Amino acid sequence: MIGVSRWCIGHRRWVVAGWIVIAIATTAIAGAVGRHYSNNWALPGTQSQQVVNLLSSEFPSQNGDVDPLVFRYSTGTIDSPAVRGAIQPLLARVARMPYVATVISPYTTAGVGQVSPDRTTAFARIIYTKKVNLLPNNAGTPVLNAIAKIHVAGLKVAAGGQVIEQAEGFNIGPATEVGVVAAIVILLLTFGSLIAAGMPMITAALGLVTGLAVVGLATRVMDMSNVSPQLALMIGLGVGVDYALFIVTRFRENFARTGDVDAAVIHAMDTSGRAILLAGATVIIALLGMFATGVAFMYGLAVASALAVLMVLLASLTVLPALLSRYGEKIARPSRWRLHRSGGASATAAFEGPSAWRRWSVAVQRRPWTLAIAAAVVMGVFVVPVFGMRLQSSDASNDPHSTNTYHAYGLLSQGFGAGFNGPLSVVVKLPSPASAAGLRQLRSALAATPDMAAVTPPKLAPSGRVAVFQAYPKSSPQAVATSDLVNRLRDKVLPPLDRRLGVTSLVGGYTAGSIDFSNVLASKLPVFIAIVVILSMLLLFVLFRSIVIPIQAGLMNLMSIGGSLGATVAVFQHGWLGSILGVDPGPIEPWIPVIIFAVVFGLSMDYEVFLISRVREEWVRRHDASAAVADGIAFTGKVITAAAAIMVCVFLSFMLGNERAIKEFGFGLAAAVFLDAIVVRCVMLPAVLELLGRVTWQLPDWIDQRLPRINIEGRHALPAAPAGEESEPALV
Repeated sequence: MIGVSRWCIGHRRWVVAGWIVIAIATTAIAGAVGRHYSNNWALPGTQSQQVVNLLSSEFPSQNGDVDPLVFRYSTGTIDSPAVRGAIQPLLARVARMPYVATVISPYTTAGVGQVSPDRTTAFARIIYTKKVNLLPNNAGTPVLNAIAKIHVAGLKVAAGGQVIEQAEGFNIGPATEVGVVAAIVILLLTFGSLIAAGMPMITAALGLVTGLAVVGLATRVMDMSNVSPQLALMIGLGVGVDYALFIVTRFRENFARTGDVDAAVIHAMDTSGRAILLAGATVIIALLGMFATGVAFMYGLAVASALAVLMVLLASLTVLPALLSRYGEKIARPSRWRLHRSGGASATAAFEGPSAWRRWSVAVQRRPWTLAIAAAVVMGVFVVPVFGMRLQSSDASNDPHSTNTYHAYGLLSQGFGAGFNGPLSVVVKLPSPASAAGLRQLRSALAATPDMAAVTPPKLAPSGRVAVFQAYPKSSPQAVATSDLVNRLRDKVLPPLDRRLGVTSLVGGYTAGSIDFSNVLASKLPVFIAIVVILSMLLLFVLFRSIVIPIQAGLMNLMSIGGSLGATVAVFQHGWLGSILGVDPGPIEPWIPVIIFAVVFGLSMDYEVFLISRVREEWVRRHDASAAVADGIAFTGKVITAAAAIMVCVFLSFMLGNERAIKEFGFGLAAAVFLDAIVVRCVMLPAVLELLGRVTWQLPDWIDQRLPRINIEGRHALPAAPAGEESEPALV
């Protein structure tokens, strides 16, 4: 680390210019090549995936996504000349559009069942040539443009489905601007200097711009969800500012002791630089651990987020020492208010003095049992709602109210019932064409199943060996009743009939696929958690040469994650504070707990590594466990809370967008960072370490001798601060 830092200091102009060139070049290349975001919902081994495979092979010309185009006439029926005169030409135009295989009109015999009983509402089915993840992002835009040209009094027209949803996209509102402004304000309050506050923003910006461009290029070689860049932006902005904040804070402390810019930079990189390198590696490990889920959809989210973290980490380790070596004296100079308060003392003296964080740490250490128990109770209250969490993809009723998909959902629900927004595809494999005689019994059994609204006649494949029904539930796609219906069909209704008729029936479609997606992720979550926790604990074990620290870190990080998920369930599933936060009650997106766990565990390890590395540094120097904890909190408490405040502001700013999943993710991360930084790191951790005392750092010699040596304390020594004092920047 020292060698890299010295090289960056010696070639600072080349380092900064190189990053600027890389950021501009990658962005230009990504713009020229084009970004292609797509959701890969492949779930090998599930019934819904088997249905996709069968439909692709047996109906090759109609194996793409099926979206509804809904219309409702409030002053008459759909048979009126005004409606026919507008809708039939519209459907004819849609049928000729790119990527559309065919359109099944409700005015044809093939569209039986697509007209409501009162004939005021109907829907056409747009069948695309490919699945949505294989289509361009704007494949549904011509349909939306054609609908916008329909102007008939009393006639409402809207299109729904995945292709239309992808074309409409979503926005994150002023999230980026709000997050950046909040970060600048907090940095100004922390450092009292515009130059010092701007340093973390510059390094984070260079890393983040490059990271997002690389993510855009990566969409050309692997499937990435359209929410990937938003997640990468959210995570990258937060950790990028935090990493730079840690280093700048340590530099100012060092400069206050030595007055030598280069020595202060090198020591900051040798200590805090090592800490953020290991913290960033832990975040990346946690993110890439999502590959253990075996779900293709998660791979793109993992890679995009990991790339963003990697780029901002590299920028912090290279650009920051280069900039600090040039502007270090201006950054380290205390504010006029601080100098005035110190009575015009020297710059070094202006940075020294008793710390409120030291007083806080000592207060916690005086009552460790009381505060440890109180913190555990607070975290337990937040964790409780997790046990009632229901994982399921939310349906279009949660889409922004200005979108076509939301209006199409409402029109279908009014005319047919909410279940028509999520039809089930029941595919039957026939041993021979003669077996088709039993399809009538299957349709009758499906129609007689409780909570089933309607079942279409079977459509036979050209081979005569596969038939498909469209079955419409009474309940909405995200309802518990729909999940129960799918399970009932698979487990109780169809198996006896299959055995009697000698056929094989499978239940698929988008709604059934969402249920399978939830089940697969729920089954893989324990394995994923175990892998990430064990790897992180092993890293901490080697790093800090302690048995206590890895166990403490694993348990407390799990508490933070449980608390954040509990808060998310309370708000988004149960609707607490929903009217204030602008969210409607609904299930939790299945991928949210997975990625929240990965990100929060990584961020918790950030704070863990930064705080404990400082505690260990003081322990190695003085071998006084209580003093080491007090010093560690005193030196890091302010910067951790400042970093946490930036994170909370950045993550909460994503609540200003219109995408429910991004809101869930942003809220969950903000809650996690708040609980982790305030309750866990500032209360529970010092209390527990005080109770354990010297036991924290005890390790049998035979283990210690066999562990590899990773020097987290740094090799470039500086004079120690006087006992009971810290040369840390003041909060102004």
